[in-house]
Amino acid sequence: MRKIVLMMSMSLDGFIEGPEREIDWHLVDDELHHHFNQQLKTMGGFLDGRVTYELMAEFWPTADADPAHAGPVAEFAGIWRDMPKIVFSRTLERADWNTTIMRAVDVDEITALKAQPGGDLVVGGAGLAASFMRHDLIDEYRLYVHPVRIGRGKPLFPAEDARTHLRLTGSRTFGNGVVLLRYERPAAAPPE
Repeated sequence: MRKIVLMMSMSLDGFIEGPEREIDWHLVDDELHHHFNQQLKTMGGFLDGRVTYELMAEFWPTADADPAHAGPVAEFAGIWRDMPKIVFSRTLERADWNTTIMRAVDVDEITALKAQPGGDLVVGGAGLAASFMRHDLIDEYRLYVHPVRIGRGKPLFPAEDARTHLRLTGSRTFGNGVVLLRYERPAAAPPE
């Protein structure tokens, strides 16, 4: 069964964007972008909220047509265009670029999606990620911690009463100081 992976950049103090939705503090250089491309091109699909999808659809469909966007940026444009996408939105009427619209996060539909063949599914967008966390649907967390404190903004993890135990499965430090922390759910205890 394929996994649901939350792959997200965050500040050292836990925010994914500043109070005005700014992400200019993200330290995405060629090394990190190449790493993202290597990870994302093996996925079976992108699961995005409406805001994330619309931001991506504004830039990525034609990003590789601009000579200023060579290298890993141009490579990701192709990955994004070709990848199956599901956008979760109650208001979006249509979506292009190999995209299906789902109106809500339905646990049974997500479980059926996980059971289909193909690569893992990556969740994008804080609101959608919060919904997947609330429904306990995330199997793996790939957190890219950027060496900056931004003080305030949108936190990656909303306040909640649930506790989720995870197991560290790997880490990597990039040349720009970003640290990847990979966590998965602990393996279920075998039946006695």
